[in-house]
Amino acid sequence: MASSNTYRLSCSIPGHEMDVRGLASTFFPEGAFVSVSRDRTARVWVPNSSENRGYKELHCMNGHTNFVSCVCIIAPNETYPRGLIATGGNDNIICVFSLDRPDPLFTLKGHTNTGHEDCVRGLAVVSSVEFFSCSNDATIRRWMVTGECVEVYNSHTNYIYSVAVFPSGQDFVSTGEDRTVRIWKKGECTQTIRLPAQSVWCCCVLPNGDIAVGASDGIIRIFTESEERFASAQDLQAFEDELSKATIDPKTGDLGDIKIEDLPGREHLNEPGNRDGQTRLIKEGTNVEAYQWNMSDGRWLKIGDVVGGSSKESSKKVMYEGKEYDFVFTIDVNEGGPSMKLPYNVNEDPWLTAHNFLQRNDLNPMFLDQVANFIIENTKGHTIGPAPASAVDPFTGSGRYIPGAPDSRQGFGTDPFTGAGRYIPGSGTTGTTPAGIADPFTGGSAYSSAAFQKSVTNIYFPKTDGVMFEQANPTQILGKLRELNANAPEDHRLTDGVLDNLEKLLLTVSDSKSQDLPTADQISILWRTSHWPEDIVFPVLDILRLAVRHPEINAQLCGGTDGASLCNHLLGLMSPQGRPANQMLALRTFCNCFSGSHGRSLLLGQREAVLSRAADLRSVCNRNLHIALATLVLNYAGILHGRPSEIEAKAQCLSVVSSALEVVQDKEAVFRLLVALGTTVAGDNTAKDLARSLGVSSQITKYASVSDPAKVGECCRLLLDELQ
Repeated sequence: MASSNTYRLSCSIPGHEMDVRGLASTFFPEGAFVSVSRDRTARVWVPNSSENRGYKELHCMNGHTNFVSCVCIIAPNETYPRGLIATGGNDNIICVFSLDRPDPLFTLKGHTNTGHEDCVRGLAVVSSVEFFSCSNDATIRRWMVTGECVEVYNSHTNYIYSVAVFPSGQDFVSTGEDRTVRIWKKGECTQTIRLPAQSVWCCCVLPNGDIAVGASDGIIRIFTESEERFASAQDLQAFEDELSKATIDPKTGDLGDIKIEDLPGREHLNEPGNRDGQTRLIKEGTNVEAYQWNMSDGRWLKIGDVVGGSSKESSKKVMYEGKEYDFVFTIDVNEGGPSMKLPYNVNEDPWLTAHNFLQRNDLNPMFLDQVANFIIENTKGHTIGPAPASAVDPFTGSGRYIPGAPDSRQGFGTDPFTGAGRYIPGSGTTGTTPAGIADPFTGGSAYSSAAFQKSVTNIYFPKTDGVMFEQANPTQILGKLRELNANAPEDHRLTDGVLDNLEKLLLTVSDSKSQDLPTADQISILWRTSHWPEDIVFPVLDILRLAVRHPEINAQLCGGTDGASLCNHLLGLMSPQGRPANQMLALRTFCNCFSGSHGRSLLLGQREAVLSRAADLRSVCNRNLHIALATLVLNYAGILHGRPSEIEAKAQCLSVVSSALEVVQDKEAVFRLLVALGTTVAGDNTAKDLARSLGVSSQITKYASVSDPAKVGECCRLLLDELQ
């Protein structure tokens, strides 16, 4: 029995039309919370009082013209006894809502000295009548809930991503793209801490007054005022050494216009600084070094080497929107549509520039790597400074592709979960086939790997007919269903009549020669029982994944509003916190939905949500789940083949394949991912470019020498030829 301290899925709440960007629950009644989304809405959710679990939407708020990125809840006061909700968005505005109306009480817009002039990135409550906001415009603002901006704080030199308030309610801490954590006391920036990372994304104040900070190098750092919690002298020195090796872009603003020939030498460091965080530049040969004054230690601390400083010889620049850039690219996103400008300086991070470009133009973040690699490809020979030490993508957290980097993954492993002599959900076939005697997917046909030559027809991809999970042992499924039902809570126990109907339905859908048709009552029972408690529902899901292959059931469960309900239910079962058996069977059910036209239409329409949730499961250590995940991507690749206009969908398939290949070890799952990759790029040059930008060639090369099963290595060699 699971420990009472173990978190498991309670429910899934569909409602937003796009990804959710922020959540808050402080000061709300128990169980209630508010969410904000790219669909430009904020929604309040409360526990469903008519059921033991689940939530219902209490209130939907509209007021933003672009996606909403952050939210905070302001405590009730005499004027607003139910409290207020503040939201910040990419439309540069803050909306303040009450629970009594869908439109904002106050809209805080970007007027000079009043509102933000760029995207609002973070909010933090000060009191029941005040809150802070931070923005891409490099300012922090203090607001009254009634809409008055009472103070503007300037110190950061680039985007500010987060702000957190100390328990006093007056002092606060902020982080941003200028690589700094800044401590604010009595309205003044009293300390500036630079980090050896490109971006400092987030911060929070811990109960003991320490500050936790998260950065783009994947490291969380804790800063404290308490001497007893200081790091060791060795760790402090290691941090300083790492910081001194960083490179600094002078365009962040606080270093000024750098002319190397006018800078003083190292003797300038003999003079003490005037304030904590003061920056001083010195000339060391042909290099420029940056130092920061540490008031508490009374010394200058090296914070990095400056790159991109100007000399008397000016380089050729391009003027765009009042600023000079090394490059201004013209990007055509939609054929026949308006082009977009992408300005870039060679000492900027390509991924940050790409992220800002996509965000500024409200484009799908799926194209992050494509845009970043476009920048890299078109600025070859112009990049200043060494490559970043970290290979972590600062926006997605996933590994960034570094050409020529070694692959650190371990060899193939075995499944530690499945066993013999018991009912395994969805079992009946292992999904593997002896090499050299059968079709690589179904076990049929007379394929011989010994006859393989590069000149023969490619039997692997493109694979446009869907791969289904059809094998089953009805006797074992029904036996487990009856066993679980006998021990189920009384309010969930099925009657003998319901069990008989499920048995008849299972026999109908598992026998391809059966002339019987499923009845409406049987389909209704199947749908109801698929919502059984999650710890006992898996045999019903096994029946469901077999049933959706039947044309009648595929049309009914996958069509119209029923299709959306089915999709949402399966996505809920696929929650990363869910049970692996349910996750795997939900994936298999999605795969089998491809057998009918209604299922294919449903999954094409829900593609972004389905593949995103599926990709979240790649780190679950379960062989059968990985095979199901790979098969789902393969089926999507097959239905998208020959559709060059579906490049966004293909980009998502490629992204899922690439991320899954980083963690999946089972040979059959790897093989299906490789075939999905080949099917996606076959005959589509744009998709090939996308695949190359994701660095899949290095992933494929790792498996090219695999000989057991031979189909893995053979498929790899064909893929490498395809991508050349």
